[in-house]
Amino acid sequence: MKLWRRVCLLVLCAALLACGAAAAFPDVARGSWYEAAVSEMQADGLLTGFSDGSFRPGETVSAAQFVTIAARCAGLSPVSGQSAHWAAGTMEAALRAGWYDWDELPPTGERFDRPIPRKLAVKILMKALLPDVRGDYSTESAKIRDFSRLDGRYYEPVLAAYAAGVVVGDAQGNFRPDSGLSRAEASVLLLRARKLAGNTAQPPAAQPAVPAPAVTVKGGVSENGWLQVKGTQLCSAAGQPVALHGMSSHGIHWFGKFAASQAIANTAAYGANLFRVAMYTGEGGYLSNPAAVKAQAFATVDAAIANDMYVILDWHILSDGNPRDHQAEAVAFFTEAAARYHDSPAVLYEICNEPNGSADWTRDIKPYAEAVTAAIRAQSPRSIVLVGSSTWSQDLHLAAQSPLAAENVMYTLHFYAGTHGQALRGRIDAAMEAGLAVFVSEWGTSRADGSGGVFLEEARGWLDFLDARGISWANWSLCDKQETSAALRPGAPADRPWTQADLSESGQFVFSRF
Repeated sequence: MKLWRRVCLLVLCAALLACGAAAAFPDVARGSWYEAAVSEMQADGLLTGFSDGSFRPGETVSAAQFVTIAARCAGLSPVSGQSAHWAAGTMEAALRAGWYDWDELPPTGERFDRPIPRKLAVKILMKALLPDVRGDYSTESAKIRDFSRLDGRYYEPVLAAYAAGVVVGDAQGNFRPDSGLSRAEASVLLLRARKLAGNTAQPPAAQPAVPAPAVTVKGGVSENGWLQVKGTQLCSAAGQPVALHGMSSHGIHWFGKFAASQAIANTAAYGANLFRVAMYTGEGGYLSNPAAVKAQAFATVDAAIANDMYVILDWHILSDGNPRDHQAEAVAFFTEAAARYHDSPAVLYEICNEPNGSADWTRDIKPYAEAVTAAIRAQSPRSIVLVGSSTWSQDLHLAAQSPLAAENVMYTLHFYAGTHGQALRGRIDAAMEAGLAVFVSEWGTSRADGSGGVFLEEARGWLDFLDARGISWANWSLCDKQETSAALRPGAPADRPWTQADLSESGQFVFSRF
């Protein structure tokens, strides 16, 4: 149990959180490895006991309990929650702060009382208390005997925790990423992080410079021609900064009528100069029916070109989270697509929508991107290539540390206004400061699961931020699905021009920003 005897936290269930702290917990053994941590946390009002006065150090800590004490340590106040669970307000605040993602702990509460895995606990702890700490991949991963068991989305916080000394391995050097934490272990964990966070002797990390507001032009393909990347900016053939604003389809094999000529022309009529063709690879898409889905994707590209729009041909990986799993298929597809559109300046190629799960930038995504980009370049040397990163195209910082050695490459970032905020905007600024050209190829006015909101204030702040930096974007999504991220009301027609009455609340806002 030496693994977690380094940092801080404990917690209890809903009713118990309101109880006052006892003078001492009778079941905390004197001289035990966790006694000092529990006593200090209790004295600071961060821990309370059960109704019988016990601490129960060996019991497994739940997600709600862990997040609640982490929030107390960080000074995070509850907000309005999405369920009747006692910790719903705190969990919602932590979700909005970016401590974890909606799929890890859905805000509806069904996982709140389950044991929290060590990997997620460390992610929450580091984001809550030590967000600026980083760990070197080579140095820190070598300390973790079972590192191969760790999902790529947790590399950064776990390596940072090891680098800071917040976490160490057990007697065999294992991290045990999927195991739970006892209350005693959690208390020690969070206390260590809290003390490190309160160390004012270390100067704050330098903030990236905020760029001067960008002055961009819009216009279609006939006006801007072959696009090029100059520095961090997308530019026209003449070298003038360009901004592309438009819609992404939903899965074309599901909502094909909203990726056809009339629907695309409707977005152009509202001022869009970009359309994104979301060609799912899994979920019954291209990999299940290559010929039919490819034909549909090409027809959508042709419709966008006919409307003088730029168009993103998106290899939309999702459940098949590691792009290397189907690299051969991707190379074949993009070779054919780039040959078909080799003389069209309209087409941009998004080669991996949202790598996720265990997909790692250095080991998986970058080698894949190099192979697919080379295939595209062999047919269409000047086309813009859009490259995603790990954790659903949010890990720009990892791409910035080791970018592709190729021209006219941009790096995608995806966000949802109800889930992602300043932390991700700061990551964009840092990436641009490092020289990366950024393209927001998918964003929504909802939470990351497509529901909730519409978060118009947060979305407005995001678009103002992107406009100031000349960053192009595509909104998710052009369909009438019963979810708040959809741009159309349920039952909206696809065979005629749209009025404001056909647009959802999200669609009315997004279309107004074209």
